[in-house]
Amino acid sequence: MTKLIAILIIALLLFGAYELVLYYDKIQNEKEGEQKQAVAARLVGDSLPGMPYQLEASLRNAEQNGAAGLANWLKTYGSRTDDPRKAWIELDYCVLLARDNPAEAKRIFGEVKHRTPPTSPLWPRIKELAKTYE
Repeated sequence: MTKLIAILIIALLLFGAYELVLYYDKIQNEKEGEQKQAVAARLVGDSLPGMPYQLEASLRNAEQNGAAGLANWLKTYGSRTDDPRKAWIELDYCVLLARDNPAEAKRIFGEVKHRTPPTSPLWPRIKELAKTYE
């Protein structure tokens, strides 16, 4: 009978240790998720690489002119701009265009999503906008 009690106690200790490890993993995953969200929240398009600094002023002017201004800017300077900055600008254009031409906004969003890898700093924004454009 004492051997049965000893086995039961050992089994309970092992089960407790297993539950403790699962709890620790859960806490670690939550911390990592919060850190990723904090990084995504701090990310702004101005901090992304891929655009010559000489084009900043023209981009600001184009943003003030709305969707039409960004469309013209992308036609003019889009070839001189690289991802991830170009993708950020195109996502801004999608948001502005969605009210007037939702089909075109979905098409542009699809192109940006297709060429953006999940490791990109833009991915959290793409996942957020996917609810709207897919």
